[in-house]
This record gives sequence, C-alpha cells and structure tokens, in this order.
Amino acid sequence: MKPFRKEILIAILIGFISVNATCQKKVSSVAETDVKVEKKKKKKKKKKVKLPKIDLSHWKVTLPVTNDKGKPYEIEPPEILNFATNEIAKPYMYLDSTDASIVFHAMPTASKTRNTKYTRSELREQMVPGDNNVNWTFKKGGNLKAKIAMEETTRDSDGKYHRTIILQIHGRLTNEQRDLIGADDNNAPPILKIYWDKGKVRVKTKVLKNINASDTALLHEEAWDNDEGFNFQQEVGFRKFTIEVQVSDGKMVVILNGHEYKVYEDIHIRKWGIFENYFKAGNYFQSRDEGSYSKVKFYELEVSH
Repeated sequence: MKPFRKEILIAILIGFISVNATCQKKVSSVAETDVKVEKKKKKKKKKKVKLPKIDLSHWKVTLPVTNDKGKPYEIEPPEILNFATNEIAKPYMYLDSTDASIVFHAMPTASKTRNTKYTRSELREQMVPGDNNVNWTFKKGGNLKAKIAMEETTRDSDGKYHRTIILQIHGRLTNEQRDLIGADDNNAPPILKIYWDKGKVRVKTKVLKNINASDTALLHEEAWDNDEGFNFQQEVGFRKFTIEVQVSDGKMVVILNGHEYKVYEDIHIRKWGIFENYFKAGNYFQSRDEGSYSKVKFYELEVSH
C-alpha cells in the first residue's frame, strides 16, 4: 500500500470514531434529559396535601346520620382527629386538599338533634376533650376566629338560596341549675347564631321577655325571645370571609372581615352571664325541602379563653 493511501485510511478511521463518539454523547444526553423530565413529572405528582389550620382536639362533631341507637352520629376526641379516614364521616365532613379546607355537608335526614327540626354537620367545643360538662361563662370570656366560605347551596321554591347557621354560642345549664328548675337535660338557648343568609352574614341573639325576671326564672328557655337580627352590609356570596367573635363580661362583639362590627352590650347580655356556654361551628342547615343541601368550607378555626 502506498504511503498516501495509508494516511487517508487512517484519517477516515479517526473521523468515523469521532463522529460515533459524538453520536453516543448526543444519545446519552437525550436519555439523561428524558430521565430528568420524568423525575420532574414524578415530583409534580407528589404534591403535598394542603391541610386547614384547624386543631380538632377540643371539638366533637355531630353528623346528619344516625348511629345504631337511632341518635345523631357523633365523633369525639381523639377519634375526630382521624375523621378523614372515617367511612361514616366521609360524606358529611371531609378534607378538600386543593384549598386546605374542611367541608361540612348537611341535608335533611331523619337524624335531628333534640329540640330541633333541622339536621347538621357541626362541631361542638369541648374545653376538656370528651366532656360536655366543662364550659365557659361570659365572665371568663372567649374568642373565636374563623375563615369560612359557602361552597354550594340549593335554592327554595322562590329561587332564593337556602340558609344555614355557620357559627353559634350555645347556652348550657350546670347540673345544679338543671336540678333547680327540674329540667330533664342541660340544654339552654343559644345566645348567638351567625347565618350565611342569601349571600350575606346575618346575626341573631336573645333578649329577655322580662328584664326584671329573677335569676331562677332566667334559667327557663321561655324567659328568652329572639331579637330582630342584624345583617352585615358586606355581601360575602361564595367568597372566603373571616368572622371573629369576642366575648367578655357583659359584652359580645361580632366582626366581619376585620372592619365591620356588631356590638352587643346591654341588659340582656349582662343577664346572660348566668349561663355556661360553648362555641359551635359548621353547617346547621335550615331547610327541610326535599333534595336540598349545602356545603360549607372552613379554612381556619381558632378558639381561646
């Protein structure tokens, strides 16, 4: 073989090896890119579950379904902490991890609590977990702050949205007061009901029929009547809103979105100091219409005393 032909063959061979190596690098680079893209996809799929800012360790829930004794189904602490895995609770109280909320779903059923014709998916405060007998007075004070939204609700025959109670302060007789007036339970009227009412927030409280009634007479439910109610000006619709309730000796303040206030500070509130109380929160649905329901979302719920 002549020298120049040998040099040409060597050059061609080196060029082939170089091109082949470059191709291998490109193939390798593409493969590595595919792996990185796949890893990114997997990371996206593994999004963290968003949880609401709600500690349920001092709440029990009543659901619109009956237990084996025919009474409304309840979950107390500590079982309520695992409500998301409770098959009975799932249709009526469940997590929405897309926006970090707890959804309370209520509709007319046969499962009504005592002294009412309506059903509920609603939390009841328990200062001592599992015990309904330890409650607070206005003198002791209490504060509640919640971030809420109406997710969905049906309309009545006139085309108006059904309303629901989203927050309450409920009165309670001590065992001694119950025995004094011969009551068969510890139930007392609610001093505060906060409604989602056709897109607005409505507040109702109690007033005495006779402001000169004796302390013993005050303990009877028939001593109290409903006030005319109060509507906040701002329309919340289906958007998120915050409610604050501030209770102190002889005074109760309800605040909507941090700037609209309703203050109760009169003889009726001062006389209410005779009762114990507890907070309630959720969906106490105010309709018996067939096929009606509502879903209320809670994003935050904090209570202090």
